[in-house]
Amino acid sequence: MNDGIKSVYLIAICGTGMTALAGLLKEKGYAVSGSDMNVYPPMSTFLAESGISVHSGYDEAHLDPAPDLVVIGNSMSRGNPEVEAVLDRKLNYISLPFALREFFIRSSYSCVVAGTHGKTTTSSLLAWVLESAGRDPGFFIGGIPENFGRGFKVGDGKYFVSEGDEYDSAFFDKGSKFLHYLPDLVILNNIEFDHADIFGSLDEIKVAFRRLINQIPRSGHLVSCWDDPIVRELSQNTFSGLTTFGLADGATWRARSLSYTETGMEFDVLQGPDVFARVRPQLHGEHMVRNCLAVTASCAAMGLTADEIRQGLQSFKNVRRRMQFKGEVNGAKVFDDFAHHPTEIKATLDAVRARYPDARIFALFEPRTATSKRRIFETQFVEALSVADHVVLTPLYAEEKVPQNERLPLQQVVVEIEQKGVPCKVLLADDDMLRYLREQIAPGDVVVFMSNGDFNQIPLKILNIT
Repeated sequence: MNDGIKSVYLIAICGTGMTALAGLLKEKGYAVSGSDMNVYPPMSTFLAESGISVHSGYDEAHLDPAPDLVVIGNSMSRGNPEVEAVLDRKLNYISLPFALREFFIRSSYSCVVAGTHGKTTTSSLLAWVLESAGRDPGFFIGGIPENFGRGFKVGDGKYFVSEGDEYDSAFFDKGSKFLHYLPDLVILNNIEFDHADIFGSLDEIKVAFRRLINQIPRSGHLVSCWDDPIVRELSQNTFSGLTTFGLADGATWRARSLSYTETGMEFDVLQGPDVFARVRPQLHGEHMVRNCLAVTASCAAMGLTADEIRQGLQSFKNVRRRMQFKGEVNGAKVFDDFAHHPTEIKATLDAVRARYPDARIFALFEPRTATSKRRIFETQFVEALSVADHVVLTPLYAEEKVPQNERLPLQQVVVEIEQKGVPCKVLLADDDMLRYLREQIAPGDVVVFMSNGDFNQIPLKILNIT
């Protein structure tokens, strides 16, 4: 479909994924422009430096002269003036994942990293191991891998790595994004209920993942986490080759002799009964062990040697906002993390506990996503947050978007956490929170902020406290 296309216009260009797509298209030589209501750094700065013109606000006049192709972001809906103009004028339009497939994936060996948790880190790690081994992959990732400094790359090699998002594609395409990605290899980390704004049940989510698995060709590979019961269930019906990884017995790729230091971890990677490699990644936590096993199994399937994989794992610098160290205040270490699902929160805090076994851990959590604001996860949040020694919650973000009878009962969560002997309170992410933390934290403490938002910049503001 690329024949004759010279100009591409992106509606809602400043979203993380849309900005990355704009950068990829620009590097491919297309004339790229777009519009958004929220045009501000860092996205606006990147787009300007890339020579991509951006209109502030939406106006159908922005589509004069008509571009050859319009990409409509999944935050857009009917009623938007530019969307209405595209439909009225019968301009060519597609979704972001459709564009990614046709412009970058179709001619590549497509590696899709999927699952409820760990997609960004695992896809970043996979891309880096391929890069460090000289394979020059392209990639599209919903975060910023520190080794690359940005979440996308065209690449001249045969491989393209995509973070396989199960969220829907556009107002005109309610299928999951990853169903567009023509997978040759799929890493399937885990499957839980999430995205309560578009999925009504776990069964609906399982349908989406079944469809992804069913798209892998018989010559392809499904790399499945054998520790996850739902992944096991769905993997039974693949037509492709099946490779398994995990910490429990039964998986082909496993870890043995795991130990932690403050700078990372070390373990043997087993392939069946044999030691494939001894690795020392600069990562922490059992969830990161699984990510490393997934990438090792995948890269071995693609022909990389044990030495190539070992070197890539050990030189990986993680992803921004994944336990990202921000600095110290009053002798306490401050970290910023993207965790927002209870499983992610527990994995993060367990990893902190393993890394700093003698520290007092402060967990600060902002319930912001459609799922994290719901009552359904009350018990899991209590269990996850109680791993810490001290918990601070913010009020639900935009709580009016969740029906009252479905909202997470914060005060009840506080009561249940305190019943476990862990101090807990609710504070706005403002000066009151900063004052409270200044009074509470002491040398040797570890402070972990967890949110899929920016937490009102509190992780940075706290570092100015003396």
